[in-house]
Amino acid sequence: MLWIIILLPAALIVVGVMVYNRLVIAQNQYRNAFSQIGVQLQRRHDLIPNLVETTKGYLKHESDTFTQVTQARSQAAGALGSARPENAEAVRQLSAAEAQLTQAIRSLMVQIEAYPELQASANMQQLAEEITSTENRIAFSRQAYNDAAMHYNTLRQLFPHGLIAANFGHRQPAQLLEFPDRAKHQAPPAVRF
Repeated sequence: MLWIIILLPAALIVVGVMVYNRLVIAQNQYRNAFSQIGVQLQRRHDLIPNLVETTKGYLKHESDTFTQVTQARSQAAGALGSARPENAEAVRQLSAAEAQLTQAIRSLMVQIEAYPELQASANMQQLAEEITSTENRIAFSRQAYNDAAMHYNTLRQLFPHGLIAANFGHRQPAQLLEFPDRAKHQAPPAVRF
């Protein structure tokens, strides 16, 4: 009987520590996945000035398009700087800003299609390939993040994880990174050369 009195609390402590550690691991995984999205989005933001400069000479009369792309990039960069996966509003703002940037890039790409000599440019071809590659990386990173966030959120809801989560700093769920409906059902920017 004495062994039961000693072993039962010890077993509960061991299980509690194991559950807590699983929550910490899952939290670190989704945070890391979110930071990987940030790396890819920053890469995208860095490519945009090159795209604008490459096309400016050909699209002189399209200053509104350049302004939209530049403003959307600035908003997206600002939203990325303040986004944290635990902050639902910041993640929503990031999603909206990135959707707006995607729309602006699409608009610019449509303008580019009207200029075959621009499309034939080696710089433009290389830049278009990098943009397409970056868009794919963003999609993969976003999927990895959403998977990690769902895993963490599921762990938080399981028993006994939910008891530990509620009492030891895991109160906030990870926010999924979703894009608004207007961007969700559209294909990525099409670049034809």
